[in-house]
Amino acid sequence: MKLNSAKILLIVFFSILNWNSYSQNDLSSLYTTHNKGKFFFSWGGNREAFTKSDITFKGENYNFTLNDVKAHDRPKGWHIDYINPKRLSIPQTNLKIGYFISDKYYLAFGVDHMKYIMTHNQYVNINGYINLPADELGSNYNGNYQNESIQMTDDFLLFEHTDGLNYVYFEFGRFDDISHLFGISNTDKLQINITEGFGFGALYPKTNTTLLEKTRYDEFHIAGYGLSLNAGLNLTFFKYFFVQGNLKGGFINMPDIRTTHNTKDSASQHFMYIQTIVSAGGIFKI
Repeated sequence: MKLNSAKILLIVFFSILNWNSYSQNDLSSLYTTHNKGKFFFSWGGNREAFTKSDITFKGENYNFTLNDVKAHDRPKGWHIDYINPKRLSIPQTNLKIGYFISDKYYLAFGVDHMKYIMTHNQYVNINGYINLPADELGSNYNGNYQNESIQMTDDFLLFEHTDGLNYVYFEFGRFDDISHLFGISNTDKLQINITEGFGFGALYPKTNTTLLEKTRYDEFHIAGYGLSLNAGLNLTFFKYFFVQGNLKGGFINMPDIRTTHNTKDSASQHFMYIQTIVSAGGIFKI
């Protein structure tokens, strides 16, 4: 009887060891356990808000600053244009491609296609001077200005980064699997991650401008730089596919914005922004 009990205890003991070993091997065999060496990509849409900014315009016969200018985005809503190859530049979009250098850390390249529209017909204060030739369009605004109120009518100024406010950046970020907090053991079916990152890059806007009734200008130009921080929640389904929501904020400084066909004309501004992003993508080993 004692011998049988000892045998039973040994059987149970080794069964537990084998079960633990199996569980550990089973966990380590999950595709989602390790990220190092994986590539990922995502595509999505955004909404953004901007702080007020001072915008300075310089050129031949004028140099003035508009104070606390308000601006907004141009949302498209849920629309087929987000996946229509011929119309991808119309909505506000986000593209990111990345590579995991370790299980938690990644490097990525991305393009945030935002849209910045100066609010029409608002009143702002103007400081500086306009001294155009008397026979030139826009000369009706000639004068020296000191904290005077002026309305942003279309004949005075149209100012939009609408194709768009393009932030082309590199990002260093981190993923953390928090699936266990929700009782999820098989992360190959569903994995929940939190992610955060820091980015820096260049602003490459296509600025739609009509200034002092001059000929409309709308061309791409490297105008400055940006810095950004983001945090998000990532849901990965069946190992390879994910949806993700991000809150992103940053600083944009553009000291060299083209405003007319004359290269001597330019504008400068800086502001903060906040952006909400919803995207979908995939993660694969190649």
